[in-house]
Amino acid sequence: MASRRIERRAPWYVRIRIVQHPAHRPLAFAAPVHLPPSDFGVAGPLLPRTEKSRTYARGLWRIAAADVSAGNAVQLLRNGPAAFDAMAALIETATQEVSMEQYIFRGDEVGQRFIDALAAAARRGVRVRLMVDWVGRLGTPLSFFSPVREAGGEVRIFQCPGWRPWLGLLPRDHRKLLVVDRKAGITGGIGIGEQWRKGLLRKRRSPWRDTAVEICGPAALDLAASFDRMWDIAGGDGKMSFRGFRAPNATHLDPYHDPPSLVGIVEGEPLRQRVSRALQMQAIGAEKAIWLASAYFAPSWSVAEALAGAARDGVDVRVLIPSRYDHPWLRTIITPFIMRLLGSGVRLWEWRGEMMHAKTSVIDGRWVRVGSTDYNLLGVAINYELDAVIEDATLGRQAEEMFLEDLEASRELSMRRHHVSKYPPLTPTAPMPAGALVRDPGRALLPARTEPHLRFPQEDQGDTFELPDASSAAVKRSEG
Repeated sequence: MASRRIERRAPWYVRIRIVQHPAHRPLAFAAPVHLPPSDFGVAGPLLPRTEKSRTYARGLWRIAAADVSAGNAVQLLRNGPAAFDAMAALIETATQEVSMEQYIFRGDEVGQRFIDALAAAARRGVRVRLMVDWVGRLGTPLSFFSPVREAGGEVRIFQCPGWRPWLGLLPRDHRKLLVVDRKAGITGGIGIGEQWRKGLLRKRRSPWRDTAVEICGPAALDLAASFDRMWDIAGGDGKMSFRGFRAPNATHLDPYHDPPSLVGIVEGEPLRQRVSRALQMQAIGAEKAIWLASAYFAPSWSVAEALAGAARDGVDVRVLIPSRYDHPWLRTIITPFIMRLLGSGVRLWEWRGEMMHAKTSVIDGRWVRVGSTDYNLLGVAINYELDAVIEDATLGRQAEEMFLEDLEASRELSMRRHHVSKYPPLTPTAPMPAGALVRDPGRALLPARTEPHLRFPQEDQGDTFELPDASSAAVKRSEG
């Protein structure tokens, strides 16, 4: 057998050239590198960072059947008055069509404002479609919607009781959506009623805390298509379809190259659990923070384990919930989940206002979700829901600031069933204990690291980096 000369080279892990992304992103490979040869003598290539970053669009498609679009202009709308003004402005400027879908539609001043706006749009020749859930509109007579019909608009009531599965009581259309001319849309947790403008209580009345998002751009087409499907279901012309037969058309989008914002519209349908899987996907990739706001927080065990696992792994996990509920029996159901999460290191706050009705999340200051889905059985697995999942660092910072403002008006819960008045200071001067919070300029609050970790130098600094094992010597990087 012929002899082979073995060429001595540095180990493969020394030949990897590592740089730091200018925007403080996770570490990126400067060029494709190669794993050591396998047992079959074939070296496996590692994809460059730009290829790996596409997991958001591809992952959202695979777990939620949601296409992602780029180049959207997105704006957060805090509380009812801001959302109502933005919705009314869109309706007034409509030239082709207005599609509105609401779970709660009250016959009060706020409801009358939108009935008048929709009727006026119909009289201008705009196609107007209004869909309201039968349970959500209880207390509002059907005659309240007559002006829209008389002006030439169309009105459908979703799922009236009858001889059908669950007697027509389930599932409900819990979505809140407005789409105008298929160019702009607003979705979130805000319904049509006075409670979002000035509250309902007689004493200590305050507007319900809620959030919506206005989207202008290609994602508005996805919102309009989602409304069309629900419109057909409400009219008996369509049914829930298995969307897995569609071919993906946006899994190639890359947040480092495609224009922001990247928006995916997740349609919650009975038994699909799409929003729940989306949260679990983001919990896997979360490195710094997972901040949630949920009005009726009774998550599945899988979601609770995902949050608890992230918290035990050093991620700053916070959940904001109401202190008062419009259904008093909900606290009995929610308390076991609260105690379980607190025991796992998740931090929970209670909103001190009348009602915290938002359904939002912000992950690592990068992914933002705004929608109608609560983390409970009805929201995740039974009702029709709608959420916008957005990847945009600028919007993420705005969502983080909004969340921190909400925590200032909330109180933290503890395992001893009493309240902690304030969370740790944001800019501490004294040494921080393990697990406390530190602020990274321009970024979110980060959990303080309690164990050694890799520290890589800048390109113009030395040629060594430190390993987590203190006994390991500094390793020279190979420039090859």
